[in-house]
Amino acid sequence: MSRTLGASGPTVSPLGLGLAALGRPGYITLGHGKDLGGDRSVEAMERQAHEVLDAAYRSGIRYLDAARSYGRAEQFLSSWLASRGVRPGEVVVGSKWGYTYTADWRVEAERHEVKDHSLPTLRRQWEESRALLGSWLRLYQVHSATFESGVLDDTSVLEELGKLRDSGVRVGLTLSGPRQAEVLRRALDIRIGGSPLFSCVQATWNLLERSAGPALAEAHAAGWGVIIKEAVANGRLTGRNEDPGLRPLREVAEGLGVGVDAVAIAAVLARPWVSVVLSGATTVEQLQDNLRALEVKLGDEAWEQLQSLVETPETYWAKRSALPWN
Repeated sequence: MSRTLGASGPTVSPLGLGLAALGRPGYITLGHGKDLGGDRSVEAMERQAHEVLDAAYRSGIRYLDAARSYGRAEQFLSSWLASRGVRPGEVVVGSKWGYTYTADWRVEAERHEVKDHSLPTLRRQWEESRALLGSWLRLYQVHSATFESGVLDDTSVLEELGKLRDSGVRVGLTLSGPRQAEVLRRALDIRIGGSPLFSCVQATWNLLERSAGPALAEAHAAGWGVIIKEAVANGRLTGRNEDPGLRPLREVAEGLGVGVDAVAIAAVLARPWVSVVLSGATTVEQLQDNLRALEVKLGDEAWEQLQSLVETPETYWAKRSALPWN
């Protein structure tokens, strides 16, 4: 069931593990606080991250996703890789630069992260990521590239990323917000030294927010790797969300004998342009539920039932921005 991260990329598993909710005590996923229990110390969270990483590896997951802003996610991943004796060629690790974690290990922080796409931040965070992840780090991405940040027009940053590309590291970008497709199409045209700069994109596509689909298909056709995040919409497409509007999803899931999260992830896996879908599981049980998506096949009738879930991009991103840190 393996896939490749783009036309010439490394082999990856169809399901990857994202560490956004495992590397810091506060996150915006519904019910995240309950998943961590009462002990949110660094040591307890590192143990929990290692338990989930162990389960992921045993289950065949070979793509692991982190970021400088995910609290201590890179540190937890680094200690797991070293302690388990995982060789660089056995997994593909991706990380990101552009946000700095500022919550100081607190859930009730005024600001959890600060965005800065400047050249000094790129150079600093690349060295920080490389110091922790070394030769395991195969993909380095601009974290949440937007027109507003100006990162795609900053020649000094693009040239520095070109040097990383030329050194053998794959360079990509992640997207967020209602203009994902526009930003991606801009990135597809960027060339440094006569060659495309980027070769991978990580974007949101799920049963609620599907607007980036055509642009992601274009990226796939251009040979890029396509990684999908937020397949369960930060918990909105799980059993924790009792929204009556999710009734069609619940009915499909009941008919298939799986959880609604498995149906939501299976819907993304079915897209022909997808390389990897990230699980954001915080517990081993959640990961096992997510893995059931690999067994799910959605027929035409199920797809028809799920059409009613679609929201406009503006609605989706407004609801996402209102989710509380917990």
